[in-house]
This record gives sequence, structure tokens and C-alpha cells, in this order.
Amino acid sequence: MGLFGKKSEGGLMDVIRCDEQEYLVWKWRPSGEANSTKKENAIRFGSSLRVKDGELAVFVYKQKDGAMQDYIIGPYDQTIKTANFPILSGIVGSAFGGASPFQAEIYFINLAGNIPINFGIPYFNITDSRLADFPVPMSVRGKIIFNITDYKLFIKNTRLINFELDDFKRLIKSAVTSSVKSGVMNINRTNPLNLIQIEENLDFINETLKAKLKDAFSEDFGVNLKRFDIESLEMDQESDGYNKLLKVTRDQQEKKLVAEADVKVKDMEDMQSINAGNYDETLRIQREEVQRAQKLQTEGQNISVHQLNQQTKVAQTAAESMGKMGGGGSGKGGGGMMDPGSMMASMAMGGAVGQGMAGAVGGMMGGMNQEKQTPPPPPQVEYSVSVNGQQTGPFAWQQLQQMVQAGQITKDTHVWKQGMAGWLTAGEVQELANLFGAVPPPPPSPIS
Repeated sequence: MGLFGKKSEGGLMDVIRCDEQEYLVWKWRPSGEANSTKKENAIRFGSSLRVKDGELAVFVYKQKDGAMQDYIIGPYDQTIKTANFPILSGIVGSAFGGASPFQAEIYFINLAGNIPINFGIPYFNITDSRLADFPVPMSVRGKIIFNITDYKLFIKNTRLINFELDDFKRLIKSAVTSSVKSGVMNINRTNPLNLIQIEENLDFINETLKAKLKDAFSEDFGVNLKRFDIESLEMDQESDGYNKLLKVTRDQQEKKLVAEADVKVKDMEDMQSINAGNYDETLRIQREEVQRAQKLQTEGQNISVHQLNQQTKVAQTAAESMGKMGGGGSGKGGGGMMDPGSMMASMAMGGAVGQGMAGAVGGMMGGMNQEKQTPPPPPQVEYSVSVNGQQTGPFAWQQLQQMVQAGQITKDTHVWKQGMAGWLTAGEVQELANLFGAVPPPPPSPIS
């Protein structure tokens, strides 16, 4: 059962409502009553209660055992009936026949409103970790916005009677001033900041202080800190501390820029040195390769000369043997007779040796007088190939040769390389003709 019944059709004795537009807490008083008296708090039965959306009506009953409260959240529009609320019936008592006024204070609390407060903190000293002996005066300007979300906590922490919003704002502003001053200095101690560039850290400072203030606002005032924004941190630019700090900052920035430039120059010089070393090493390898090739060529020529010398010795031996055949032989009957078989063998050997020697000399002379012939390298080309309408590649010469051998490319396959106006079949490109070899003509018809 509720405290209020449906709105009565008959004459209403009071309409309990809040007509204020900007408020946080507003106390309702009957018409013509300006002071907090028992007469003011005498709520007559049959009165109508109207609570708008976003409002809260709080009924405070003063009893010997302490105050009791009823909360009515809008929207609400009904008449007051004790019969519908057992606690109220017990308070009024049967002696009044259920029709006597009851004592209660009624407060309207704005749950939908956001209360803004601008704050400004005059100069206070703060130091930079690089120049701790020279404090710099700093001022802070900003804005907070708060609202009420936990109305029971707000009522618990706030005296609703004679509540004044301006007084409440002053309390909050004082708490903000104290917390921001100590908070900024504390942040600077735990996270040393460059004061000349401190505004670059505003987001960090705002988030850190908001987390600290949010808990304090809830515990101390029962309100929710919705926004906290420090809009500016200004230093006294005429102070000695600021000017000395500015000089230190500029000197450090200059040294930093010079150091960064030196590092870049050193990196560039190191890279040039590495490239020069790589180039020298490449030249050295190339020289060694040329010398090795020349050495191999010389060794080949020496082998040919050696073979010629050996063949010459064999020919000389054969000639000497032929010279001795006519006069040095002995046998029965004496008289140095020529041996025809030995003579024929020697002649054959001499002829063979002569032919071999002539061939060796010719080959050696040909190798000495002619440049070594090496087959030309395959052309260095790269062609893109169209396979089933999809472009693949580009492929080098050896890859194209393998693809032709595998049957992946035929004369009818379309190819293209840089410089060609459009795609052509492989058979139309003269440079690729050697890949497909000679195609024999069709065989002759059989003779009937």
C-alpha cells in the first residue's frame, strides 16, 4: 500500500509542488509561511502532491526516536490519504479520527539537473625537478559539473533544512581548490614534468585528479562528480624561477638537437664506410677470380708443352734406333745386316709420334693464337605469360625453357615483355623461336 491515494475530485486544501526552475534542494512551505514552524510543517489531509519527472520529494517526520523519511520519485500526482500508509496512520494516531494534520518537512531534490562550478586557483609555487631551488608561481583555471545520483547518500551527508545552493557551491569550490593544488604538486613529484610544456600533459593531469576528487565528492558531499576539466595551467612569466627554467629548457633542447644531428651524421658516415668496405671486398674477389682463371689457362698451356716435349723425346729415340740398325748389329756370320722388321717398326713409331707431335703443336699454337671460345650466354629476358586468361611471371630464359620442355608453353601461348606494344604468341616472337627448335615438314604421302 502507498502513502498517497488517487487525486480527489473535491476541493484541495494544498497543492504540494516545486515551481523552481534552477535548484538542487528546495523546501516546500504552505502559502504565507516563511519560517520553519510546526504550523508550516502541518500537512493537511486532502492535499495534492505533484512531483515532476527528474524530481524527488522527501517527507521528513521528526520523532522522538529520530527522523524518518519517505521518498517519492516523479512523475507523481495524487492526493494524500493516511489510510493508504500504515506508518503515517501510526504517527497521527486514532485520537484525531484520521483527519488531523500531521507534522512533516517536505523537500524537493533535483535529480536531473547538472550543477556547474567554475573555479580559479591563484598563484601557488611549484618546482621543476631540473631546477628545484627556483619555484615557479602557477595558477589554475577550470570547471566541474556534478549531479545527484545516490539521493539517500546525499540526504545523509547534507542538512536539508535551510539548504542554500550558494553555500554548498562554496564548500565544493574550497575542496576543489585544496585538492587541485596538492594534486598538481603531487603529480609533479611522482611523475616529474617539464613545467614549460606542462599543458601538453593536461589530459593526464585531468584524469588523475578526477579519480581522486570523485571519491572525495561522494564521501564528503554525497554528489557525483560528472566532469572535471582543468582548462589552463598558467605560470608567472615575469618571475625569476620561470626565466631560469626557460633558459635551462632551451639549453637542453639545443643540446638534444645537436646530439641528434651528430648521431645522424655518425650513422651516415658509418654507412658510407660499410659501403666502401663492401665495394673494396667485391673488387678484391673479382681480381682473385680473374687471376685464378688466368692461372688455370696458363697451366693448361704448360700441360700441352709438356706433352709435346715428351712426344719429341720419343721421336728422337725412334730416330736413333733407326740410325743404329744399319751398322751396329751383330750376329752369326758377322757383317752388320739391316733388320727389316725393326726398321718397319721404327718407321711406324716415328710416323705415329710425328702425327701426334704435329697435332699437339697445332693445338697449342691454335690455343695461343686464338682467344678461348665460350658459348654465348642465353639472352637475359623476362616474359610474362598468359595462362587461362591469368597473367603469370615474369619468367627468365631458363624458366621459359623448362616450361616449354614441360609442355606448359607452346607457340600459341601469349607472352609479353616490357617494351612490347601488346601481347603476342610465343611463335611470333623471334627471340623465343629457339625455344621450340626446328619443326620438321609433314612426311611424304606413301607411294601407291
